Amino acid sequence: MTTQPSKWHGAGVALICGSLILLISLGVRHAFGLFLQPVSMDQGWGRETFAFAIALQNLVWGASQPFTGMVADRYGAKLVVAIGAVLYGLGLWMMSIVAGELMFILGAGVMIGLGLSGTTFPVIFGAISRLVAPEQRSLAMGITMSVGSFGQFAMLPLSLSLIVGLNWQGALIAMSVLALAMLPLAFGIRSEAAPVANAQEDVSFGQALRDAFGERDFWLLSLGFFACGFQVVFIAVHLPAFLADEGLGNGVATMVLALIGLVNIAGTYYAGLWGGQHRKPMLLSWIYIGRALAIASFVLLPVSAPTAYVFGAMMGLFWLSTVPLTNGTVAAVFGVKHLSMLGGIVFFAHQLGSFAGGWLGGWLYDRTGNYDMAWGVAIALSLFAAVLNWPITERSLAERRLAA
Repeated sequence: MTTQPSKWHGAGVALICGSLILLISLGVRHAFGLFLQPVSMDQGWGRETFAFAIALQNLVWGASQPFTGMVADRYGAKLVVAIGAVLYGLGLWMMSIVAGELMFILGAGVMIGLGLSGTTFPVIFGAISRLVAPEQRSLAMGITMSVGSFGQFAMLPLSLSLIVGLNWQGALIAMSVLALAMLPLAFGIRSEAAPVANAQEDVSFGQALRDAFGERDFWLLSLGFFACGFQVVFIAVHLPAFLADEGLGNGVATMVLALIGLVNIAGTYYAGLWGGQHRKPMLLSWIYIGRALAIASFVLLPVSAPTAYVFGAMMGLFWLSTVPLTNGTVAAVFGVKHLSMLGGIVFFAHQLGSFAGGWLGGWLYDRTGNYDMAWGVAIALSLFAAVLNWPITERSLAERRLAA
């Protein structure tokens, strides 16, 4: 009698190392909002300077993601993650030396943006998806994303403690050292043991692009992801300042962002689990509706510490739950051979939204003196994304061609 190999055989080390990389990479990024006020006040800058640096970071991250994904698909994720870790650490150090606005923007915007493109989910998901059975991919992504969400929870109180104890410059130096810890973890992400793509999925780079760009659902998924990017970055960067304007201290903002990360551990896990059992685009629509309700309730009620905490918990359910479902949909339709690259293109739309959310929040605040218009845009985009995702199907290319 023979024993059937485990569906997770050979993927354990990559899953652990990839999860820890996301924990560090996303955790450090999630804490940037805590630096907006101290950096801007200490340097005498308006909020738009810091907001632009973070917006540029997200734009560079998104624009470079398809290319880093293409390199990872072809040569393996190990090299891409290692280079990304070094760039991430260097960018944090450049932020700390404060050699003027240009140097700060170069470090926070360009270097960290490139570092993130090599150390976040498009590359990690592409590597892990080629190591697990198709029916387990959504769950694997959900588990990995859950660990990344824990990083968002854990890094916030740690970052606040570093800012209080070392000032914001010392905190950034300490975080640059932490970012370099991703370098040895990169060597735990090996290439797939054997090709898993079937004949329909085994296409060239150029054909994969033509297939994706020719599918309506690929564009709908990308446009919906734009809304996710806008909301995540706007809230992460501007929520601490928004709460401070309402008379609430940094401790409340830290707790709210930590709650988002903590609750999102469950949110991303169950999104990945349910994504293997139900239609992923339908789940995405409900997530965006949930976000719209959470944001609208928060801004319409009087702002207080309790309402802020409830908002953090509600947003945590939906925060990064879109990620395993979006990438899982791409894998279901186009296969995994070019998943890092195709997922990177969809993610570029997300990062265009991130750029808009980070920069527009600061721009509107500097001109109106409040965040009311930015919150309204976040709600409208959420409803728009819910409508876009509902008609998307998960049929593979082969099934679509047979039905045509």
